Amino acid sequence: MSSPPRRPARRPAAALALVVGAAALLVSSPQQPAHAAPPPGQEQALAQWIDRDTVVWKGAERGAAQLEFDAPDTGAAATGAAPGAPAPGAAVKRLRLTPGALTPAERAAFPHLTGYPAFTVDPRDRALARTALRGHLVAAQRTADGRRTTTGVQIPGVLDDLYGARARHAALGPVFDHGRPTLSVWAPTARTVALELGGRTVPMRRDDRSGVWRVQGQRDWAGKPYRYLVTVWAPAAGRTVTNKVTDPYSTALTADSARSLVVDLDDPRLAPEGWAALRKPAAVPLRRARIQELHLRDFSVEDRTSRHPGQYLAFTDSRSDGMRQLKSLAAAGTSYVHLLPVFDGATVPENRADQDRPRCDLASYAPDSESQQECVTGAAARDAYNWGYDPLHYTVPEGSYASDPEGTARTVEFRRMVQGLNGAGLRTVMDVVYNHTAASGQDPHSVLDRIVPGYYQRLLDDGSVATSTCCSGTAPEHTMMGKLVVDSVVTWAKEYKVDGFRFDLMGHHPKANILAVRKALDALTPRKDGVDGKKIILYGEGWNFGEAADDARFVQATQRNMAGTGIATFSDRARDAVRGGGPFDADPRLQGFASGLYTDPNSAAGNGTPAEQRARLLHDQDLIKVGLTGNLADYAFTDTAGRRVTGSQVDYNGAPAGYAAAPGDALAYVDAHDNETLYDALAYKLPQGTSSAADRARMQVLALATATLSQGPALSQAGSDLLRSKSLDRNSFNSGDWFNALHWNCADGNGFGRGLPPAADNKDKWPYARPLLADPALRPGCAAIQDASAAYRDLLRIHATEPAFALPTAAAVQSQLSFPLSGKDETPGVLTMRLADLVIVFNATPHRQDQTLGDLAGRPYALHPVQARGADRTTATASYTAASGTFTVPARTVAVFRKG
Repeated sequence: MSSPPRRPARRPAAALALVVGAAALLVSSPQQPAHAAPPPGQEQALAQWIDRDTVVWKGAERGAAQLEFDAPDTGAAATGAAPGAPAPGAAVKRLRLTPGALTPAERAAFPHLTGYPAFTVDPRDRALARTALRGHLVAAQRTADGRRTTTGVQIPGVLDDLYGARARHAALGPVFDHGRPTLSVWAPTARTVALELGGRTVPMRRDDRSGVWRVQGQRDWAGKPYRYLVTVWAPAAGRTVTNKVTDPYSTALTADSARSLVVDLDDPRLAPEGWAALRKPAAVPLRRARIQELHLRDFSVEDRTSRHPGQYLAFTDSRSDGMRQLKSLAAAGTSYVHLLPVFDGATVPENRADQDRPRCDLASYAPDSESQQECVTGAAARDAYNWGYDPLHYTVPEGSYASDPEGTARTVEFRRMVQGLNGAGLRTVMDVVYNHTAASGQDPHSVLDRIVPGYYQRLLDDGSVATSTCCSGTAPEHTMMGKLVVDSVVTWAKEYKVDGFRFDLMGHHPKANILAVRKALDALTPRKDGVDGKKIILYGEGWNFGEAADDARFVQATQRNMAGTGIATFSDRARDAVRGGGPFDADPRLQGFASGLYTDPNSAAGNGTPAEQRARLLHDQDLIKVGLTGNLADYAFTDTAGRRVTGSQVDYNGAPAGYAAAPGDALAYVDAHDNETLYDALAYKLPQGTSSAADRARMQVLALATATLSQGPALSQAGSDLLRSKSLDRNSFNSGDWFNALHWNCADGNGFGRGLPPAADNKDKWPYARPLLADPALRPGCAAIQDASAAYRDLLRIHATEPAFALPTAAAVQSQLSFPLSGKDETPGVLTMRLADLVIVFNATPHRQDQTLGDLAGRPYALHPVQARGADRTTATASYTAASGTFTVPARTVAVFRKG
């Protein structure tokens, strides 16, 4: 089961701002399937040709039918053809259909079609299939009352059946052999494909068995721009068109992705000095990984000490404030930097001269003014900022981050970035977005769908493109889209030495596709490929929603289904319990464990009565306990009602809280790029009169600790340890540098009070935001920022140096981790965990608390040396009384005690 439906924070692209951010990080629950209606002039496609033998037709009568097509060998261009009919003057041919039934194998492959009428292709006509697929294809039937009904035909299934077995092994894109390139593109439905190269047109040859078109070039083709000229029936246009389109398997691009480039990524000229012998930091197992999520432009664009603001090369500025901070985190125990999308996107103009910028003195306005957001929004469509969840070419670095977007500088500089991060002690994770494209159909930013229309995008039963992902969804369940995902990831791993991949909306992928990625990476070896693929980590968003929800089309890569695979999914359970409320609350003041629920209540009516708050807080503590175990489904403990339960028996909005089979299946976090930063969430939720910036900083550290000190991997948004704010913006995908940039120098503040956040996603929250942004007490000074960062690094050091935080099995967690004070008498707002020789107390209350573990009386515990000698002198006052086994912890503090 999944949680009750909620609207995801990701929103459809506006007219020119093509794509938004991946707001699903704070989406845990399904929504109703969304889709884009067929464009004007495009027919519905209610029939689906699922393999060479079978057609399924929603709404058809049981009786004879046929597939009609205009044979491409007649030369008919179908220009101006009416929807539902072959081209005027074309030689119409037919494949006869008789009523049939789906086989067990077909029902398993297409479960969402099992209730629709099925037809069998007449064996005498099956030889026409390959020809039919290259024309305008229509399903037709004469109904019982004599009417002729027609509909378009969806063809992915039959394309996979006819071509998939051979095409899946084809080497696509530019492939070099002793300096001589071969260019290959899969276009089985195209009537012709040619290569546009250097101002001339070069014919390409079709392999009828695979549907791949190829041409072998000369050595002097290297470095030249090219496009494919694909003549194909385009349902979105309602006619046959010749598309000039870049290569889906591009390895390099000209500026603004106008042309692909014939480039060999193994060319020594593209390797920065030391690339071949690059020494990486020691690999960290996923279950122990501590990850910083970072947007490339945010990192350096306002760092006055960086020589390359907003660029890949900023990570080579080893003495910049940003790199110094990353090094300090690495030294404390952070192991990976997770980069928000850095592949080629559709939104940002790549040439700096073409980029707009806000034309206002933003710093001159009041902290609660509407003027900043109005000015930033006015430039957003053409500025240099976007999160990057707008895929255009999956396997080329984004050009706007390069010193020169024209040519291969982006390749070299991306590699130098990886070197810089590795040299700082950090391995590199890429955020990859294969679940949707920036556009589909005949849109200029559509690549895949203009080469094989109707194949790469996921279509709904009427032939429209599914958009539950926010944008034009892809179909990794189809052979060649699944192949593209695997091939692209392997290229990033081999050619750019990327150490991990985070899959956006992974639940929209088949589990089999993600496991195929894992298998392909595992096959990479240092000797053969220059990288050890088995050390590359994988994790993603396993949300269950949209047209694929509940395994409707395939077994999804969701939280539940990925358990036991070694591929982690983000866990929303403890996140919501720690922060309070949910990401789409009308009132953002709903509280949780780390935001004062019951123990430091605010005035929000939605929090309920004191009794209701207490009950909810105690349940939140049970959710956090499950999170601390690594979200294990079978972990047994006593809940706050006094019942013996397992993780899977604890309720999370109607779903099991625990779903993991082993530590490492679930990734813990309390904030990420989506929705309000942790500081901003606490600004909304803590009483506005919370006594000091120091208290807010302490609650920030306490919230981060619930993820940092959990079993399994954990992620935090870059700057959270510095109390990072986006001025209460809940969806800053296109909010520009003003709201998004990181401020490494505490003298520049933390970003709070930079004006009301952009109206499009935040205006309904402005009444709550205004008094907060205007309150100078909520803008922390250097002391609070530096203290929070130092305290967080102390927690990282404890995690890194204590093996008990990386237990290898569920059985080990069960035997070594417990919550000894859990039960009916548990203290609201205080959670005590025993882990091997450690005792950890999370005190979220505004008061000093005593936690007595009688079984430990007489045993020699003391505050962990890291905290005893650490920067946080309040935490250093935590104490242990051996005679009674009592642990005393200051207010708003997490304290770790170790047995001596």
